[in-house]
Amino acid sequence: MEKLQITEFVKKSFDKPDEILDFPGNKLQQVKLGNFTISRIEFEPGWNWSETLPPIIGTETCQFEHPILMVISGRFAVKMDDDGTTQEFGPGDIGMIPPGHDAWVVGDEPVTAFDIQVSDPGNKLR
Repeated sequence: MEKLQITEFVKKSFDKPDEILDFPGNKLQQVKLGNFTISRIEFEPGWNWSETLPPIIGTETCQFEHPILMVISGRFAVKMDDDGTTQEFGPGDIGMIPPGHDAWVVGDEPVTAFDIQVSDPGNKLR
């Protein structure tokens, strides 16, 4: 594996994100740093991927991978399409989620999570 070379000293803030994406029941604020896109995602209580995003994204469940996902507050569940495996995430949990899953907020508290991706300039959701 090739080592990442950091050649630039950069500071950015979610107070001035590079991009904001508003969807029904959730909001993504994205900051781009070198080869990475870091998203702060806020989900409202009652939000469910398969009930809100299929007409917008064009797939029945989420087909994006989440190499690093870290939950700061609230709880949400993820169910894999292929085998039905379900995991619940809460504050302090970190995980990797492959493509092909549904996700929803658990309980009445909003969820705040960070998603860290290798940048893909052709993907507006990253």
